[in-house]
Amino acid sequence: MAVAGSSGGHIYPAAGFLSRLRAEDSAIETLLVLPRRCAGSPLLPAGCGLKYISTVPLKLSLSLGGIIALFRFLKGAIESLGLLLEFKPDVVVGFGSLDSLPVLLSAWLLREKTIIHEQNVIPGRANRLFARFADRVAVSFEVAKKYFKVSPKKIIFTGNPLRPELKKIGRLQALSFFGFSGGRFTVLVMGGSLGSRRINACFLEAAPALAAEGLQVIHICGAQDFAFVNESYKKMNLPVKLFAFLQEMQYAYSAADLVISRSGAGTIAELIYFGIPALLIPYPYAYQHQLRNAEVLAEKNAALIFKDEELKAADLKETLEGLMREPGKLKGMLSGYCGLSAPDAARLLVNAVLSLNYAH
Repeated sequence: MAVAGSSGGHIYPAAGFLSRLRAEDSAIETLLVLPRRCAGSPLLPAGCGLKYISTVPLKLSLSLGGIIALFRFLKGAIESLGLLLEFKPDVVVGFGSLDSLPVLLSAWLLREKTIIHEQNVIPGRANRLFARFADRVAVSFEVAKKYFKVSPKKIIFTGNPLRPELKKIGRLQALSFFGFSGGRFTVLVMGGSLGSRRINACFLEAAPALAAEGLQVIHICGAQDFAFVNESYKKMNLPVKLFAFLQEMQYAYSAADLVISRSGAGTIAELIYFGIPALLIPYPYAYQHQLRNAEVLAEKNAALIFKDEELKAADLKETLEGLMREPGKLKGMLSGYCGLSAPDAARLLVNAVLSLNYAH
């Protein structure tokens, strides 16, 4: 059994792990438990059983919202106990978010084996809280180990599991998927699973001046911004493929010369796997998680970081023009990936789970 929060950064690693687990042994039963608000989300993976619990993150206050959140959390804990008693998992794997705590705590009370997986460099609250109770703590970055106040023997480095469909594709084939030519500089713009108004607006302001530079754009803008982004592009003479959400990300990554994005842990893992230079704008309200994630690439010169509050269209335009006009700069960023490893994270996490189960 796996449990995750509602964002793509939590769901995608869980889906990658469960897919690899089923590939390892088709007789293994798998179940993914998510918050009930995820029902109907485009992020939901295919091929695995899904169950939902009625939980919301706890608010440590005596306000009405805090009391309601507490009752929903307790309701989720009761539902979690029911799922565990029904499914009888050998191991429960948590992929972060406070939404996962009801299942993990219930599993601990039932003395089930548990593993938590941390996607970010700086661990989230749920994983920091549960680490002392878990049998194993898996991390996506070696440097994350120092943030856990548990025995080093409990912590294992696995990397961050990718979705199974994220495979490298030939550049021309990937460009053909979007109807693009191979002679233009291709930029992938995205803002995480829900999109980013800040990135969308800033890039749209910078884009018209770049049209003459031989630019073509794959832009994943999120459902909320799709209408205004679409109208903005209609006024530009620029080859663009616009999506509210794109499931076939393997084509976008394989086609891109450069990525402009937030720096969620999943995005960093995908950039390392595909080896794409990036301009990263860390989300400013994520407890510095995204900034530290971005620094993993920036320290190797594989990415440049723009602070969200300082991001200006003129600076973005100038940086893009520099990379397009001086290919040596881009090659220098590409070479930064030589010092970054992309482990087979799903396999390593599956091995950790199976070894824990055999020791049960």
